[in-house]
Amino acid sequence: MGTEKNDTDKIPLKPGDDAAPGTPGTGENVCPLCAGSGMVHGDSCARCLGTGIVQEGIGGG
Repeated sequence: MGTEKNDTDKIPLKPGDDAAPGTPGTGENVCPLCAGSGMVHGDSCARCLGTGIVQEGIGGG
């Protein structure tokens, strides 16, 4: 056995991401800063880098 890495290790995180896409216990959500538009005051959203989507932890319980 070795130290194997999966594809999610290669995906850079955006500032608003809690984890890399595909991480168990996370999912896509609308960016709360830009409300999914990707823009804030005419500029690209700094939290989602203009995608309108962030990766967040999903809870249950």
